[in-house]
Amino acid sequence: MFRNVLGRLVTEIVHVHRYANKAHLIQRVTPAFVSVRSFTDVKDEAQQPFDASLLEFLVCPLSKKPLRYDADTNELINEDLGIAYPIIDGIPNMIPQEARLIQKDTDSSTTPTQG
Repeated sequence: MFRNVLGRLVTEIVHVHRYANKAHLIQRVTPAFVSVRSFTDVKDEAQQPFDASLLEFLVCPLSKKPLRYDADTNELINEDLGIAYPIIDGIPNMIPQEARLIQKDTDSSTTPTQG
């Protein structure tokens, strides 16, 4: 009985060793033949719409003030700080480091003139 178990164990070890060598060869060869697509290769024809009802709950993470949705740029705007958070696939990206600075409208009457 011990000889039978030992024989099966040795046989399994040999099979595993052979498989491991073949798997190593397969891993080396396969990536060259496999076409890999990334998420950037896939282009959406239409953006997912932003659910404007979320504006009741969403506030700027920096100022904690309400945001305005701009459909033209598909962004959430904080007028006070002059920043815009992008909306990607219908999901607002509220990370302050990824917000875009926007120019505030300035009147020419408030700018100092040289005399």
